[in-house]
Amino acid sequence: MKSIKHLRQLLLATACAASLLSAAAPALAQASDQFIAIPSYRVGPYGTNGQSYYGGYVDYLNYINIKEGGVNGVKLSWEECETEYNNAKGVECYERMKNKNPVTHGTAINPMATGISYALIDKTAEDKVPLVMIGYGRTDAVDGSVFPYAFPLVTTYQMQVSAIVKYLAGKNNGSLAGKKIVFLYHDSAYGKEPIVALQAEASIGKFKLVEIPVAHPGNEQGAQWLRIRQENPDYVIFWGWGVMNQTALKAAQKVGYARDKIVGSWWAGSEEDTIPAGDAAKGYLSATWNVAGKDVPVIADIDKVVYGAGKGNMQDKNKLGSILYNRGVSAAIATVEAVRTAQGKYGKGKVMSGEQVRWGFENLNITDARLKALGATGLLPEIKTSCDNHEGSGKVKIQQWDGSKWVLVSDWIEGNKNLIHPLFKASAAKYAKEKGITPACMK
Repeated sequence: MKSIKHLRQLLLATACAASLLSAAAPALAQASDQFIAIPSYRVGPYGTNGQSYYGGYVDYLNYINIKEGGVNGVKLSWEECETEYNNAKGVECYERMKNKNPVTHGTAINPMATGISYALIDKTAEDKVPLVMIGYGRTDAVDGSVFPYAFPLVTTYQMQVSAIVKYLAGKNNGSLAGKKIVFLYHDSAYGKEPIVALQAEASIGKFKLVEIPVAHPGNEQGAQWLRIRQENPDYVIFWGWGVMNQTALKAAQKVGYARDKIVGSWWAGSEEDTIPAGDAAKGYLSATWNVAGKDVPVIADIDKVVYGAGKGNMQDKNKLGSILYNRGVSAAIATVEAVRTAQGKYGKGKVMSGEQVRWGFENLNITDARLKALGATGLLPEIKTSCDNHEGSGKVKIQQWDGSKWVLVSDWIEGNKNLIHPLFKASAAKYAKEKGITPACMK
C-alpha cells in the first residue's frame, strides 16, 4: 500500500510539474496564433550571419506583438529549428515543424539557404505552405503559374547580377565590350544560380567571362586568387557567403587586386564580412536590397519597444542596424504584410492558413506610402507581386565599405528584365514539362 501511495504521489507531482512547465513556456503553436516555422541557422560556418539575420526577423515579429497586439489582434508565434545551412537538416526541420499548428502549417518557410529551398520547393507546394526565398532561391520561381507556392521576393540572383553588370557598364561609358570579368562563386546552388544570366550578359555585352568556383565553406582560396592575378580581370563579381567573404578580401589584398574592382552579391556585403577583414575590406563594393543603419525609424523603434521591454533576440545589441539584421527585419516585414494582405481578403482577426497566406504573398502591394507607414522608408524597395511576378521588384543598390561602415554609391538599379525574364520563363516551362505541371494561375 505504501508503495502504491508513493507511486500516486509521484505521478501527481510529475503531472503538476508538467503543467507548470507548460504554463511557463511560450505557447509557440496554439491554434489561435499565427504560428511561423523558422528553419534557421545560428551555428556552423555561416552561423554568425544567421544570428544577425534571424535576430532581426524574430525581433520584428516580437515588435508586431508588442506594438500592435499582433496582426489585427492575431498574435504571432514561432519556433526555430537549427539547420546549420545543411540541406538534409533543413528538410528535417520543415517536416518536424509543419504540423505544429493545424491551421498555418508554418505560415511561410524562410530557410535563407538556396540549397534547402531547392530541397523544399516540391514539398511545400504539396503541403500548400508558401516557400519564401527573399533575395535567394530559384529564379524561375518568379513564374507563379508554375511555382504557385514559391516566392523569390524582392530581387532574384539573376536580376541582381544583371544590375551589377549595368552598374559596371555605367562606370565605363555604358559598355563593357572588350573587358574581362571573373565570376568567383560559392560552388553550390547559391553560387551557380546567376551563371546563366551572367553568360547571357557577357554574350550581348561582348565582355569575356571567366568562371572560378570555390569549394564550401570557402576558407581556402589561394589557387583561385593566383589565377585571378594571372587573368588580371577588369572586375571580379563575387558570389560568396560566410567565411568565404573575409577570406576573399584578405586574399585579394595579398595578391594586390584592388578591392574597389570587386563587387559582391548581397550575401557577401555585410559587416560580418568586412570588419573581420580589416584594412583588406576598404573600398570593397557589394549589391544590397536593404540599407544599413539604426536611423531607419522602424529599426530605432524596435530598439525602443522590444529591447526596452527586455525581449530583444540579439545577444550583441550592437548588431542592430547592421546589414543582415536590417535584412531580417525586411524579410519579416514582407511576411507580416502577406499575412495582413491575406486577412484583408479572408477575414481580419482570423488565423490564416498556408493557402490563404500564399494568396497574400501573390497580391502584395508594399508601396512607398506603406513603407513610410511601417517606418521602413528606404529600408527596402517597393514590392508588387502577381501570378506572373513572384519577385515583385528586381532592384538593388550598390554600397561601398569605407573602412568603418557601408556607404551607398548608387540609387536603385533594376536588372535587364528583357534579358532575364525570358531566361527564367524558359526554365520554368522546362520544369513544368519535367514535372507534368500545367501552368495556371491560382485564384
